[in-house]
Amino acid sequence: MADFLLIHGSCHGAWCWRDLIPELNALGHNARAIDLPGHGGDVTPISDITLQSYVDAILSAIRTPVVLVGHSMAGFPISLAVEQAPDKISRLIYLCAYVPEGTLTLAEMRRRSPEQPLVDAIVRSEDRKSFWVDPAQVEKTFYHDCPEGTVAYANIRLCPQPILPQDTPCPLGKAYASVPRSYIRCTDDRTIPPAAQVEMTQGWPERDVFELPTGHSPFFADPKGLAALLHRIAG
Repeated sequence: MADFLLIHGSCHGAWCWRDLIPELNALGHNARAIDLPGHGGDVTPISDITLQSYVDAILSAIRTPVVLVGHSMAGFPISLAVEQAPDKISRLIYLCAYVPEGTLTLAEMRRRSPEQPLVDAIVRSEDRKSFWVDPAQVEKTFYHDCPEGTVAYANIRLCPQPILPQDTPCPLGKAYASVPRSYIRCTDDRTIPPAAQVEMTQGWPERDVFELPTGHSPFFADPKGLAALLHRIAG
């Protein structure tokens, strides 16, 4: 069975995989999650956080090759982790995540989309080094289809998101191309528009692209269905 390492997206932490990990365990897999720097229980100051520090945290958590799952923003650091240490990852799985493109930063990719669902939801810090989602808009942005109690659980755990990692390009080469990758689109996503997810997977083999009929947080909305799909992808 597979060894899954789960990497959270913006403003989240390892806590967001709470319901998925036991579902993967029940299918016979090993599954664990980490906090990226400045998220969850990690207290790294925002001014010290870079895209590379995210990558370093991921790679330091791997002892034997893993199926590396990245949600949303985590598409960038999981991709760069593969470029820097392809022997540590057996497969990449993007979960409604950004797939790096050329020299574009994640922020540039987000801004070029015709749909901008986050414009009114994001609040920036005075020093312009971080942002967070307005608590009043968290439900409609991240959790509109999630069970009762999800918003309350998340609102006390969501944290500011450092901006620098999202303003940093993610150059990829032959090492990245050598590792198999899959993408899970979420067709009711209200954070990363489904059309953008389709665009990011243009040209991918059909066998490597999957869909879930959920919003941006399938680990809460349908953890059993997500686990079954990850099980299928991992083979």
